[in-house]
Amino acid sequence: MINLDFTKRVVINTHQQDWQASPMLGVWRKPLAREEAERGHATSIVRYEPGASFSEHGHPLGEEIFVLEGTFSDQTGDYPAGTYFRNPEGFLHAPFSKQGTIILVKLHQFQEGDDQHVVIDTNTAQWKPGPGRRRVLPLHSFKHEHVSLECWPTGERSKPQSHVGGEEIYVVKGELIDSRDRYPAGTWIRSPHGTVHTWRVEQDTVLWVKTGHLEPNPSSETPNG
Repeated sequence: MINLDFTKRVVINTHQQDWQASPMLGVWRKPLAREEAERGHATSIVRYEPGASFSEHGHPLGEEIFVLEGTFSDQTGDYPAGTYFRNPEGFLHAPFSKQGTIILVKLHQFQEGDDQHVVIDTNTAQWKPGPGRRRVLPLHSFKHEHVSLECWPTGERSKPQSHVGGEEIYVVKGELIDSRDRYPAGTWIRSPHGTVHTWRVEQDTVLWVKTGHLEPNPSSETPNG
């Protein structure tokens, strides 16, 4: 198991990780949190070499994807960087990439009853005003779980804040800063329930943010493909 104690804070600069081979030729990954090698709860950065593909498969308890670079494709279409997906249990696809792509992937983490299939091109979606001078693009909400993109302009600073059920951040662009450190693009941060922090930025910064979803002990015996 990797980073499955949700009571602990985890920070990973994914650009400093080595790529690991997946079972499919031309598909590589950087595990951030993982229950088992090929099954159960997993959060990873995944890279498809040009022309790489997976055979058709589904994902028990769902699959969540954010396209970071390149174009991600399946039988339903071609999706550029900035596309957000939620593929619920029962959805089958055969993903591939003609030119290559890098994606943030979360497997086996949907709550019971969360069965919505979501595809959002954040490049064309309507953003909303957020706290301070921030802009927010809601991506998904179910019960206490919320997913969004946040755009922080240069010099923006938050008030001290904490999130019931924890917080997970991936720095898509720019750099996030707190009293402990600086977190450049490519950094994944997972903060447990009750963590209090104050964020700031010194340049325009885009964050993928998920809150309210961290449970104490994920458990599964179902393969995720």
